[in-house]
Formats: sequence, C-alpha cells, structure tokens
Amino acid sequence: MSAEPPYAKIAGELRHRIETGELRPGDRVPSTRALTQRWGVAMATATKALAVLRQEGLVRGVPGVGTVVCAVPRAPRAAAAAAGQRQEGLSEESAARRRLVRAGIAIADAEGVAALTMRRLAAELGTSAMSLYRHVQNRDQLLALMVDAAYAQAHLPTPAPPDWRSRLELSARAQWRLYQEHPWLAATMNLARPLLAPNGMRHVEWALAALEGLGLDAGARMHAAVSLFGFVRGCAVDLAAEQEAGRASGVTGDQWMQVQEARMAALLSDGTFPAFTATRADPGLDLSAESLFTFGLDRHLDGLAALIAAVGPGAAGIS
Repeated sequence: MSAEPPYAKIAGELRHRIETGELRPGDRVPSTRALTQRWGVAMATATKALAVLRQEGLVRGVPGVGTVVCAVPRAPRAAAAAAGQRQEGLSEESAARRRLVRAGIAIADAEGVAALTMRRLAAELGTSAMSLYRHVQNRDQLLALMVDAAYAQAHLPTPAPPDWRSRLELSARAQWRLYQEHPWLAATMNLARPLLAPNGMRHVEWALAALEGLGLDAGARMHAAVSLFGFVRGCAVDLAAEQEAGRASGVTGDQWMQVQEARMAALLSDGTFPAFTATRADPGLDLSAESLFTFGLDRHLDGLAALIAAVGPGAAGIS
C-alpha cells in the first residue's frame, strides 16, 4: 500500500485538532508558510492541505485575516465526549451570538449600518475582531441575524383580527414602526435577493393566511403579500439616508425644508408648474413621510378590496 501523501497527513492533523476542539470556530489555522516550515513541504503541498479542509467545510478564508475554522464545522470523526462538550457549550455560544447581534443593532441604530464593522463591534464588546468569528462567519451573516432579530420585535397578535383588511393593516403598521425604530433595516433588505429572515417571513405568512378563502388564486395571494411588504419597505427606505444626513449636517429634515423655501418660491414664481403651485398653496395640505405611508397603505388595501370583490359574488363586500 502506498504511503499517505504529505498533504493528506497535514490535513489529517489539522482536522484532528478541529474535531477535538483544540482549534475552535474562528481560530486561525496555520498559514501555508507556517505549514511549509513545520512539515518541510513545498508551498503547493501546504496549499493543497488547506484546500482539502475547505472542501470538507471545516475552514474558510477570511480576507485580511487568513484561514479560520468555520463557525459550525462538521465533525464526522469527533469523539462522543467532545461532541458532548460542544452540546454543553451550545447555550453559552447562542447567548454570545445574541449579545453580538444586540450590539450590532445598537451600533446600526445610532450610527448607521455603514459604521458596523467587525473591528468596530469588537471594540464595543471589549474583545478582538477575530473572536467574533467564533459566533458568526462574516459581516453578511451578522447583518442577516440582525435583520431577523429586528423583525422579531414586530408584534403580530394571537388571535388575529377577524377580517383580512384589519390583519394586513396591522402587519403593515407594525413594519412601519419597526423601520422607524431601526432606520437601517429597510435599506438592508433587498426583495430581488431577499434575506432568509424567518421573523420577516412571518409577515408574508400572516398576509397569505389573511387572504385565504377570498377567491384569490395562489399567484394573486403571493403577489398581494409580497407587494404589501415591499410597499412598506419602499416608504421607509429613505429613513436611513435622512438619519445620516441629519447626523452629518446637524440639520433636521424640517430645518432643511425651511432653508429650501426661498428657492422653491423662486422656482414656482414663473408659472411653469401651475398645478403644483395651486395644490401646495392649499392650507390643509400636510405632506410627510407618515401621511405618504398612510395614504399609500389605504389605497393599496382599497385596490385589494376591489380585486377581492371582482373575483366572485361570494367575496363581494368583504372589508
């Protein structure tokens, strides 16, 4: 039988150190240079050894850091005792991850999501940036956990309101309040490539359930649920930019609009925009983020009511 190739021996030793817990999630594994010095092998051999571990899902590359143990490494050959130790530490690790997420949300709420880096978070927690990788794989995973934790704060009561319109309005307003509390949240979401956030999906599930039995087919129900979710997010997506502008300039949105009054008056003085000028002159006009949201939500639900009424006599008149 041929001898085990050097790269396999190196991979085997590192695998053992990971499976027994000597190298924990987030720990750096020896670099290719360190492996060449330790084993007296060529750089290509050391690189191949690390590639084997990456293919097995045990390690991953982190830009600017190196190769680290994955947050949840597979351990097919780990001893039962080691597995038991990992299970005992599960609740402790989960608590640490929750602390990480809470701290990330606090930074994003106060300073915007652009300020959230692993280094900044580590400083806030009084630890090293490398230690964070024991609990999250990277910043993208941290953001996904933050999004899910934020949506968990939006209360959807049990039992739900009896009619579909009240249920959808309740969910939409809960999301709207959430986006106001966490201005970064709406801009973090992307309906083209949605984050799989279970607590966010609860709102789509809630809407789908509210629309059951009204004569709408599956496609109409799904489009109605997702478009409502998207409408609320769209109304809120500028909140982060407004927060950042206010933080950078020290000028509130109302103050900024007051500064623009003279320019607006000059722009409207030559009659180029007569309808705009006449409407704006109405003393009862109140245009704000809140009024835009409320008006749009009411019209959105009015449209759904018309669609439901149109699908059949049994659904007509549902409010």
